[in-house]
Amino acid sequence: MQWLSIFHDYTFQNVVIGAALLGLISGPLGSFAVLRRQSLLGDAISHAALPGVCLGFIIAGSRQMGSIIVGAMVTGALAALLMLALTRMSRLKTDASIGICLSIFFAIGVVLLTYIQGSNNASQAGLESFLFGQAAATLRSDLWLMGGITLFSLTLLSVLWKQAKLVTFDPEFAHTLGLPVSLIEVLLTTMVTLAVVVGLQMVGVVLMAAMIVAPAVAARQWSRHLGAMVFIAAGVGVVSGVSGASISALSRGLATGPLIILSASIIVLLSLAIAPQRGLLWGLLQHLSQQSQLRRRQILYTLYKTQSTRDQESHGLPFRLNFSAAVALWQLRQRGLLVSQKTNRLPMLAGRRWSLTSLGVREAQSVMAELNGKIT
Repeated sequence: MQWLSIFHDYTFQNVVIGAALLGLISGPLGSFAVLRRQSLLGDAISHAALPGVCLGFIIAGSRQMGSIIVGAMVTGALAALLMLALTRMSRLKTDASIGICLSIFFAIGVVLLTYIQGSNNASQAGLESFLFGQAAATLRSDLWLMGGITLFSLTLLSVLWKQAKLVTFDPEFAHTLGLPVSLIEVLLTTMVTLAVVVGLQMVGVVLMAAMIVAPAVAARQWSRHLGAMVFIAAGVGVVSGVSGASISALSRGLATGPLIILSASIIVLLSLAIAPQRGLLWGLLQHLSQQSQLRRRQILYTLYKTQSTRDQESHGLPFRLNFSAAVALWQLRQRGLLVSQKTNRLPMLAGRRWSLTSLGVREAQSVMAELNGKIT
């Protein structure tokens, strides 16, 4: 097949490997950012990377990936440290600190970018692609650099796993144990910078925040345990990166970075909808189940009280028959708690007379005892 030839394409291989590395690093590091309620941290750091990109270009005099990544790491780390300092040393909340850092550093980056575009340096062409990414320009040498940063980040995270886990969930207890809480928080915050610089070439500084947050949010829907969440987030990131890059290559003309973000967003929406225990669909089914159970108990209680007071064998429905009541009657009859006798006065279920079976009476007495507080 002709489309299989794309797997032998040099550019496609570079883009897919780069996107997979981006997902592999952004998922685990984003999990800690989301759990520490710093979801916008990636947004601030990614925007703060723009002045570093420009400074790296100015110092190197060309678009050397090494100098650009180092510049992005420096300014991104500075923004992260400034945000932590503002949060700890002032009365500003975290969201306000993130907003200030994001605005200041991105404004500096735009000014520097405008300055470079006004210069006579011919190498500056395409520098603005770091705003939205230019995955097709990824070289094999860039992949080695991205792979090295990913390996270093994941290794550092595994070494600090216990400490990072404790500081994330209970920093006060970690402080009582003598752990350097502030240092670990600084490391976790600045490590997000490493994920941002890996994604500069693939999705750009504007969209990179989504790759920090989306895989972690999707993974949070599927697991309550940090270890599983980190692995799922890494998987979601890799799948998003590879699928976005593949769609971009097969469709021709569609930008890779936005497609990667759209792939991650689709996985997030599916996770929010169908994930067990936490998904919206799961919650809706639980609500309907509880509503149906409550309706069945109401019917048992009402028929028991009516049957006891009137001393009759069967009765019409003392409540309005709607869809939920009809379903509850059908379920009770299937369980052998009710029997019905059809009359010709009204059609369908409303025309029947209902009475509790012996099993239904015991069930109704259990419901009444529970309502009266006899069951603890």
